[in-house]
Amino acid sequence: MKYRIVNLVASASFNGTLDLYNLAMASPDIEYEPEQFPGAILKLKEPKVSMLLFKNGKTICSGAASEKEIALGIKKASKLIHDIQPSIKPITKVKYTIVNLVATASLNQDVDLFKAALNLDNVEYEPEQFPGAIVRIYEPKLTLLLFKNGKIICAGAKTEKLLQKGLNKAAKIVKSVAKKRNKI
Repeated sequence: MKYRIVNLVASASFNGTLDLYNLAMASPDIEYEPEQFPGAILKLKEPKVSMLLFKNGKTICSGAASEKEIALGIKKASKLIHDIQPSIKPITKVKYTIVNLVATASLNQDVDLFKAALNLDNVEYEPEQFPGAIVRIYEPKLTLLLFKNGKIICAGAKTEKLLQKGLNKAAKIVKSVAKKRNKI
């Protein structure tokens, strides 16, 4: 099944304690409202990623469409932080861990979401609240949003291999529901 990765989320560390208040005061790209959220938010324009910065030096990078964008975003953020807070050394060799892959795909067929919800235990469908069905796959552990037109949004994979495995499993699940429909 063809898919397109639309968001990668990764965690990394700047190896030091960040002064979030001073970072936010010195850079218009950093928002910090500690009464709302304990971290600061850095929005980069190129690559177009957002980073959550925490006092302990940890960061979460989201919005990247590729691993190259993650590495570039972390390098740019570390340079920006170093320019304001020299005790934080710029990162030259980026180390990060992918914590979530989000992808879109299509089954190229319409799906009877009511039938899927009735016949499968791992499907939640409440059309008055949301137009898609929530499908939970436990091996690999993924969550899929499945729509009537066969479009899928997949979240929760940590690798592309797990993403592919989950999408293939989803396709089999939908085919099994379609076969049951034809027998009735």
